[in-house]
Amino acid sequence: MDRRRAETKAPAKKVPGKAKPETKSSNKEDQFSRASGRLKELQKNTVSSASRVKAAASNQSVAPKSPPKSTNAYKARPIEKTKFRYFYDRGDLPLRINFNGAVRKVQWQVDITTLDYTHYLPLFIEGLRELDEPYKFLALNGTLDLLEKGGDRSLTSIPHLILPMKQNLMTRQPQILCTQMKVLQKLVLLCPYAGEALVPYYRQLLTIFNLFITKRVNCGDAIDYGQQRNDNLGDLITETLYILERHGGEDAFVNIKYMIPTYESCVI
Repeated sequence: MDRRRAETKAPAKKVPGKAKPETKSSNKEDQFSRASGRLKELQKNTVSSASRVKAAASNQSVAPKSPPKSTNAYKARPIEKTKFRYFYDRGDLPLRINFNGAVRKVQWQVDITTLDYTHYLPLFIEGLRELDEPYKFLALNGTLDLLEKGGDRSLTSIPHLILPMKQNLMTRQPQILCTQMKVLQKLVLLCPYAGEALVPYYRQLLTIFNLFITKRVNCGDAIDYGQQRNDNLGDLITETLYILERHGGEDAFVNIKYMIPTYESCVI
């Protein structure tokens, strides 16, 4: 009995070189403590960097935002000298100004019906861009005379008229636009089938129509048809489109609508 008691009371011997095995709970606690320490360091670094950025931004002067640049879509373009001016100065045009008292009139030196319309009509329409006298007066009144006395002859020259008419419209000068609109109306109203012949060229002509159709610009009495009136550019464009639709045949409205989505038909 005494021997058994002595064995039970004897302390256990420690084996050198062997450590006490760590438990799983202690490993998890160490990992958590290390992770929390790293998180605190990251938070401190983030706060310090944010404060430095804020301080630097406060020290710098903030430049004011510049307004958006204008596209100048409605700005008038410079007008180049026309062939009409060149030929008139050289004496190659068969007309001159006749003063009857205080009234100016165009005096033709040849019979208009003998002229080559494919040459002279585009030349006079190009002269509609002129704002200086006497070129402006001669080009406008000469064009009207050719249209009034030309009849069917104006129809054959329509393919040659598209480029000068487009160039007139591209100037974006309200006075030139109004003059060109009224000359275009005269062409359609005085020349049979001219309205239908113009339909394939709507893409070249109606771009500026779409740009200025809502523009309320007073273009003055660009042409006097026996009465003085001030024309609004937007209303004049709408009036011109109505004439083109009425005289352009069944395909006119579809092509006008394609170029000017806001246009509404005038034909009931």
